Amino acid sequence: MANGKPVRPIWFEAETERLRIIDQRQLPHRLVFMTLKSVEDVVAAIVEMAVRGAPLIGVTAAYGVYLAAKTSPDGQVSDAYLERACDTIRSARPTATNLAWAVDRVLASVLAQPGPAQRREAALAAARGIAALEVDNCRCIGQHGLPLVAGLSRQKKGAPVNILTHCNAGWLACLKYGTATAPIYAAAGQGIAVHVWVDETRPLNQGARLTSWELAQDGIPHTIITDNTGGHLMQHGMVDLVIVGTDRTTRNGDVANKIGTYLKALAARDNQVPFYVALPSSTIDWRITDGVAQIPIETRAADEVHGVQGRTADGAITRVRVTPDGSRAVNYAFDVTPARLVSGLITERGICRAEEADILRLFPEKAEGLIFRQP
Repeated sequence: MANGKPVRPIWFEAETERLRIIDQRQLPHRLVFMTLKSVEDVVAAIVEMAVRGAPLIGVTAAYGVYLAAKTSPDGQVSDAYLERACDTIRSARPTATNLAWAVDRVLASVLAQPGPAQRREAALAAARGIAALEVDNCRCIGQHGLPLVAGLSRQKKGAPVNILTHCNAGWLACLKYGTATAPIYAAAGQGIAVHVWVDETRPLNQGARLTSWELAQDGIPHTIITDNTGGHLMQHGMVDLVIVGTDRTTRNGDVANKIGTYLKALAARDNQVPFYVALPSSTIDWRITDGVAQIPIETRAADEVHGVQGRTADGAITRVRVTPDGSRAVNYAFDVTPARLVSGLITERGICRAEEADILRLFPEKAEGLIFRQP
């Protein structure tokens, strides 16, 4: 919901053949919509984080392949042209595995078609299919995660279950329901009392700007905290459960998520707080088994650390510098939480331990991929 109206962060207008998105850079102070008309528009939206979140990046990339087919300069939608366009889209951001997964899935559908018209139709159908799949995945994640929240509610005799999350892994990142938020919405829908601790998530404040906005739209009680507050809350028994999302997870359960997630996992382990990761299987990189060594970690512009965007008293949206001139900054966008710190993975097929054998229990068809492991 947004201002009382149901919306999604991306949708294709069939009547106008336009791809529309919410510009998440403008939230929470402005609800602004954008039209993406080309591969260049899609790449810019992903790089500049007008769209963000692993499932949404994947869906946006999928529609990007359709836009490539639609805007083919000679109208022929040749193999070589599509491959170049797909390489461009894949390069937009390095960490989220959904991006390449979605591009490859749409490209395979398109290349199987004989002519330009069929290729354009196949691209659109495949992109729509991926969007529908991710929505259903998130719905299932919510249903599988619901018993975790319900069990804690029973233990607390109906008192609110305090859930801490990090960054934004809600419907803004996933089209609908979210990943980390899906069990929260499912619990609230069942009348279970919940309260969410929302990490601000510096430097772009996806928690303070986006997760809090989402939760407010749906009337979910929440409190915004600074990123370094979570450990204190856990020490004092004020967190019952941590649920986060992920941008890439290895086949043995190492998890790459927004920078700062690792620290939350360490605090959760030290205080015996369950730490769960919610994800669709499209976020699992089945080729790798060592997250720290093999997951590429995006480094973004230092300017994101130097400044902060907000609304002034007169309503203007502006950006101000908070660091001294001449000071250097580094901006790692993600970190890796080792599988040993993860209580479990909440997937569209159920909950499993963060270990290869149990992940493959839910996804046995991926066992054949063992021969494709990278060294």
